[in-house]
Amino acid sequence: MITFILNNKTIKTSEHSGTTLLDFVRYQQRLTGTKIGCREGDCGACTLLVGTLNGDTMEYQSITSCISPLGNAHGKHIVTVEGTNLKGKLTATQEAMKANYATQCGFCTPGFVVALTGFALSNSENNYSNAIDAISGNICRCTGYKAIEKAAHQVVKKLDNQEKNSFEWLIENEFIPNYFESIPQRLKDIEAKELNQPKGKYVSGGTDLYVQQADNLTDNTVHLIADKTYLKGIIIENGICTIGTNTTVSDLWNHKKLNSVLPNLRRHLKLVSSEQIRNMASLGGNLVNASPIGDMTILFLALNSEVTVINSEEKERAILLKNFYQGYKTYDLKDGELLKTIRFKLPAKHSFFNFEKVCKRTHLDIASVNSAIHISLENETITEAHVSIGGVAAIPKYLHDTSAFLTGKLLTTETILEANAMLQKEIAPISDVRGTSDYKRLLARQLFFAHFTELFPNSFTLKDFVQHA
Repeated sequence: MITFILNNKTIKTSEHSGTTLLDFVRYQQRLTGTKIGCREGDCGACTLLVGTLNGDTMEYQSITSCISPLGNAHGKHIVTVEGTNLKGKLTATQEAMKANYATQCGFCTPGFVVALTGFALSNSENNYSNAIDAISGNICRCTGYKAIEKAAHQVVKKLDNQEKNSFEWLIENEFIPNYFESIPQRLKDIEAKELNQPKGKYVSGGTDLYVQQADNLTDNTVHLIADKTYLKGIIIENGICTIGTNTTVSDLWNHKKLNSVLPNLRRHLKLVSSEQIRNMASLGGNLVNASPIGDMTILFLALNSEVTVINSEEKERAILLKNFYQGYKTYDLKDGELLKTIRFKLPAKHSFFNFEKVCKRTHLDIASVNSAIHISLENETITEAHVSIGGVAAIPKYLHDTSAFLTGKLLTTETILEANAMLQKEIAPISDVRGTSDYKRLLARQLFFAHFTELFPNSFTLKDFVQHA
């Protein structure tokens, strides 16, 4: 029995756990403020908040409910736009949208309201940049974003004196209704036991699978693994980072140690979808989706990561990620096996890492071509190199020959130009909706050069490479 709190109401349902949370909310509970838009997680019209009890503290995150399985709501607090309402008055977020004329047809407005309410409830630093990030997955087709940005400014200003993690302050300042104070104890009282699940298709966040197979997953048995604790967590020991495959992109975003070691990590991750999707998408799911343009896959390939695989008998084996992919959407994973962890050596003092991506729009889009590099230097000599690239082969591509060529060479313009020639031999792009094969070759070249101009701006400029290429 799936048990959770929906707004101020305790829900117990035997509904199929693979049903989307959006459909349950709209059609079973008739909470139609949550809209149906793209059904692919792109527009944000279906944004909900998921509250998880961590000890005595509630942690809220926004998600797109159109690609989230109902079973993942088990033991959580789910908040729709109706659940944010105050009696007889607008909330601070709703008032900000109204005061700045940030709504026209109104279809997208509930998603924006929920996402900004989630920002108010979050632990993120109260600033305009974070508020804009919070609505990065919400699309409005008629009002224009300036009015919505002004509304976000107003929310940030009103939160200036916020006491973090204080429901009381948010209630007093009319961001949320007073029933929120009762949620932690009510979730404890529910004592939601782990769902008894039959064998079926493994699903974690669902952000890839539900875009491709929503109807099939709704009708057939799924085995939800998003809350499996043995697949979670980030551990850093002796210069090695081990990440559970249920870890989300947002978990990386919020990890202080990882961000100190990889200082541009948030800038890279900002290119990966929207905040709502980053809150849901598991790293393991990204790897086994095996998309030739998977952003996190390209990132982990350049870190020369190793994955640990576990089977139903809890036996484990390890394989380098660069040897994991065997062909288009095929990989070294047998029936009943799951990816358990991702491990990589953290960049050391003289190591450098960079990620680049080109797509049709800056954010919330799949790549035309993406690439990452991790190199180590000693006395201007490259002692280790790992280069990966997506969108130019049938698999997420680790460039074995290019990486080997760079190793042991002096870091010079000539070396980089010769390495690009090697790169062009390793890739085999095809023409599709994201560009012609020639265009993708050009992008691959430019992104490869961009790694060096970004990492060593005092040594290289794009002009240095282009005039000799």
